[in-house]
Amino acid sequence: MNVPKSGYRVFSANSSAACTELAKKITERLGVEMGKSVVFQESNRETRVDVKESVRGQTIFIIQTIPRDVNTAIMELLIMAYALKTSCAKNIIGVIPYFPYSKQCKMRKRGSIVCKLLASMLAKSGLTHIITMDLHQKEIQGFFGFPVDNLRASPYLIQYIQEEIPDYRNAIIVAKSPAAAKRAQSYAERLRLGLAVIHGEAQCSESDMADGRHSPPSVRNTTGHTGLELPFFSQLTFFLLFFAVMMAKEKPPITVVGDVGGRIAIIVDDIIDDVGDFVAAAEILKERGAYKIYIMATHGLLSADAPRLIEESAIDEVVVTNTVPHEVQKLQCPKIKTVDVSMILAEAIRRIHNGESMAYLFRNITVDD
Repeated sequence: MNVPKSGYRVFSANSSAACTELAKKITERLGVEMGKSVVFQESNRETRVDVKESVRGQTIFIIQTIPRDVNTAIMELLIMAYALKTSCAKNIIGVIPYFPYSKQCKMRKRGSIVCKLLASMLAKSGLTHIITMDLHQKEIQGFFGFPVDNLRASPYLIQYIQEEIPDYRNAIIVAKSPAAAKRAQSYAERLRLGLAVIHGEAQCSESDMADGRHSPPSVRNTTGHTGLELPFFSQLTFFLLFFAVMMAKEKPPITVVGDVGGRIAIIVDDIIDDVGDFVAAAEILKERGAYKIYIMATHGLLSADAPRLIEESAIDEVVVTNTVPHEVQKLQCPKIKTVDVSMILAEAIRRIHNGESMAYLFRNITVDD
């Protein structure tokens, strides 16, 4: 059997060549070869996984980057994990830099908490541990019954700011909504820069979405004794209160809290997908006097027309990590830059395999990051 001395193997569950680039960088840093397996889509779009070497009694790391076809990537990961489980692998650890469906981690109206469902599916498939990066909500870790290491990309993004942005000392960290203020404050404290927050009617945070729990009861046409009818004044008061509750909550006018005039504005967030909010924020900051605008985010999904919108906007540069493949988007928009995070992922794999503490990877990381 071709069993390495290290006692662990690293596999990639992606069928797309573009999605295996991060896995190749990680294995190069670790000094190991990629595990031999074949992942492909049959003519009827079913996913097939064939493991081409023995994994009995070994610790297996599955690196799965999530491309635009999210559901296919999830099935590839589930089938790969189950194939390794049935091949008697000792431990199966999923390395999922961007955890999909992380925005669907709260109940919305009559929907479901899809992130919890995905966590249950991953556990059932055979995973015993997960390494991920910058979960949309830290509480997602509670959906799992096994360890989850939620790494941070902020040290790499902060290093980029210090090395690649000229005169960054004249910058100000901006939160595009009050919900992102804690993350922005974490960056501002470590860079020793000022903080600004955008809030108002142009923003739409998740907390503003109605989930049905505070809806008023429906009005019923009931008939009763005339002696039990409410007086006219009481009826009028009831209907006024009813319609006041039903009216949509009005947001205050758009406001920038903090002085951005003559400064470099750096907007920080965890995910940049639909760039409409970022483009609107950039326009507001330009109106307030910011002369350069940067966007810093861990996961660059950049869906739909995001490259075109960024290219035509007041944004000077968008900096994301390579947790999600976005080479096509970079070709469409030269403003998009990439920061490599393969080093911290490789170090996490090495430490977990050797049973070392992970605390070193979280040094200088604040609670709100």
